[in-house]
Amino acid sequence: MQIKKTPALSVIALTITALALTLTTAALLSTNQTVPLNGTINAINLGVYSDSGCTQTVTSLSVGSLNPGGTATQTVYIKNTGNIAETLTMNAGNWSPTNANTSLTLTWNRQNTVLNAGASIQATLTLTAAANTGTLTTFSCDVTLTGTQ
Repeated sequence: MQIKKTPALSVIALTITALALTLTTAALLSTNQTVPLNGTINAINLGVYSDSGCTQTVTSLSVGSLNPGGTATQTVYIKNTGNIAETLTMNAGNWSPTNANTSLTLTWNRQNTVLNAGASIQATLTLTAAANTGTLTTFSCDVTLTGTQ
């Protein structure tokens, strides 16, 4: 009876060892780097809001952490506060560190959209990180949303 238990214990011990080595190897081959988004919103001829009723003004963005190769989105609502239709544009600038925009790209789904006077529209800003962000761990930028007549 002792002889039959020894092979079973050996198989269990080898299985546990193999699992431990697999987990250790996976941990060594995986790397994670998080990049928090902190940005200031500057609106020119527009209102920027966090709610569809356009009552909660947005002055900054924060989408949490972003892994290399990943994307993060932030939804805002844009309102034309003027009395004539305006064409929407977005620009990200004043990056800190100054080379952060070589690893990060900020876009939105409303570039060159015409927004009528008094109208509002939902907009999604998307931050995309390069697969290799180097030593970048934190950054900030200013986001300027403009309405041009």
